[in-house]
Amino acid sequence: MENKKDTSSFLLEIGTEDLPARFLPPAIKQLEDNTKTILKEHHIRFSGVVTYGTPRRLTVIVEGVPLMQEDRSQEVFGPPKQAAFDKKGNPTKAAIGFAQSKGVSVEKLIIKTRDKGEYVVAVIEERGISVKDLLPDVLKKIIFSLHLPKSMRWGDSTIRFIRPIRWLMALFESDSISFEIDGIKSSNFTRGHRFLSPASFKVTKIQSYKKLLVNNCVVVDQKDRRAIINEKMKDLLAPFHEKPIPDEDLIETVVHLVEYPVPVAGSFPEEYLTLPRELLITVMKGHQKYFAVENAEGQLTNHFVVISNTSEENAETVTIGAERVIKARFDDARFYFEEDMRKPLFSRLDELRKVTFQEKLGSLYDKTERVASLMGFLSEKAFSSERDSLHRAAMLAKTDLITGVVREFPELQGIMGKYYALHDGENIEVANALEEQYLPAHSGGRLPQTEAGSLLSIADKIDTITAFFSIGIRPTGSEDPYALRRHALGIIAILLQKQYSVTIKELVERSLSNLKNIKDFREIKEQILKFFESRIESVFLDRGYGSDLVRSVLSLSLQVQIDDVRERLDAIGKFKEHTMYNDFLTAIKRVNNILPEKALPECNPELITEESEKQLKDHLDSVLSRLRDLLKDRKYDDAMDLFTSLTAPINRFFDNVLVMDKNEEIKQNRLALLSNIWRAISDVADFSQLKETA
Repeated sequence: MENKKDTSSFLLEIGTEDLPARFLPPAIKQLEDNTKTILKEHHIRFSGVVTYGTPRRLTVIVEGVPLMQEDRSQEVFGPPKQAAFDKKGNPTKAAIGFAQSKGVSVEKLIIKTRDKGEYVVAVIEERGISVKDLLPDVLKKIIFSLHLPKSMRWGDSTIRFIRPIRWLMALFESDSISFEIDGIKSSNFTRGHRFLSPASFKVTKIQSYKKLLVNNCVVVDQKDRRAIINEKMKDLLAPFHEKPIPDEDLIETVVHLVEYPVPVAGSFPEEYLTLPRELLITVMKGHQKYFAVENAEGQLTNHFVVISNTSEENAETVTIGAERVIKARFDDARFYFEEDMRKPLFSRLDELRKVTFQEKLGSLYDKTERVASLMGFLSEKAFSSERDSLHRAAMLAKTDLITGVVREFPELQGIMGKYYALHDGENIEVANALEEQYLPAHSGGRLPQTEAGSLLSIADKIDTITAFFSIGIRPTGSEDPYALRRHALGIIAILLQKQYSVTIKELVERSLSNLKNIKDFREIKEQILKFFESRIESVFLDRGYGSDLVRSVLSLSLQVQIDDVRERLDAIGKFKEHTMYNDFLTAIKRVNNILPEKALPECNPELITEESEKQLKDHLDSVLSRLRDLLKDRKYDDAMDLFTSLTAPINRFFDNVLVMDKNEEIKQNRLALLSNIWRAISDVADFSQLKETA
């Protein structure tokens, strides 16, 4: 074990113009990953890598670094043995030349086997050099390795970076590491807060780095900034018996907006609380990055918290400015909201004809009609008695997109639709559906709770998927600009929860039938079904089902209800624990392995002559007579028990009957009998995909 005294730490700080908050988290992670990779490439050991980021700096500290680079040896293959040595074992010119080119003596060449041949090999020993001497090149590589969004050249700079680099600080313990990038020379000097402590100052020890920055109004550790924001907001609101509304996205943003977080409380006139809660919160968050505040009963209050990037002495000035700005924002929001309510949603329906959904897919009105058609189909599948409400919800679904508030705050689509619908006197089912149509908003997100909302969400999402596939737009690799994967996962999640009696195949076929002028209907349908099959596979793998279990039901997953797929998986998983599972699996795979791919004739009972053959046929008939009702009632556990009873008859059949009889007619009949067995169990799952248990 390496003595701690024999190891050191090094620090690299990249000082920049202000970095966009949304790019800082991935930049911090990339700095950590790239540093580890580059150190390993240079054979430099380390015990830990810590990265920090603020709007004006990216920092990495590497601990447990030895003074010397690792020694290493490299094997280089040369010519074949027969070309390197003559029959007497003397080295030829080929061996001598190879040894000289690698800087080793001929006597040190060894023989190794590769690709079924023997070759001479030079073992090149490389001694490690001082890590301190390596660091200038290593640190430059780390900086050049950062590939961040919107990187560009700045001024006369020759390198691309997300913002101009203003200073570089590099330390190896207390020693400054010197290198230069684009005329900027590294040093042991850093800078404090741009306004509160703008002067440069020296860092003599890595251990004092964080404390020195705090003394100069910079909290460099993003975790510390988060903790300060959370704790001080609680303390600030405690006298009011209030608390900030939890918002992880906003916390993540403000943590990376400031170097010296100081929460400041403000208030606004209570008259604005008559506006929808979501509108007020969105205005505070979206435009100003303010935290909305609620009381112990969960009601929105007229307070807010802004995270300033200045000293506490400036809190009053910050509050005055924040209150003035938020009042103006709320006045704008109130104007849009009151204007929107002057015009009922239904009267906006015709305006959707003028709004393009997609150039090749028509207007939002065209989409509305397709969704309304799907709602009629889904209402039958859900045995809904609210068909009029479902149709009304479908027709109104996109009308709030052309309101003033939603044009200003697109994230409030659906939410504002609900408020406007209730104001217009629409029933609560319609209003809820307008809000819930966009759920789930992300993978694993909240699902629609109402039947109308669930059905509208499915209809809207399947129309979007089939429409875009029909014009050749589909997800590729990591690209999915229209969130089609998320839409598919949302449909699957809702169907799993609601257990509607509709299959993915039926959904796709019905939705495609609403689209006009589709070329290659069958090919597009198959592409969409394959797309859904992949999503279904990932959903159940994420839920912890084994990969062989999931593969065994995939071929059926599009033709049965999604909740039916889950029940099959549960039954097969339980069946795997059955004492007869492995024996049955072996027997049934013997059946499958012998079956030809081509179609077989119907099994003729008159051609069954062997006793074991008759017993298998009789047992199969008994199984089939009971299986139909079990599958109808989805009693898959009982079906599995029934299948195990086939194990012994199958084994006796193979032990006593020659399947490949010389008589072609008898041979085909025996294969047909086995095919009937395979078809019967395949109504539950594809057992060829399953693995034996240990």
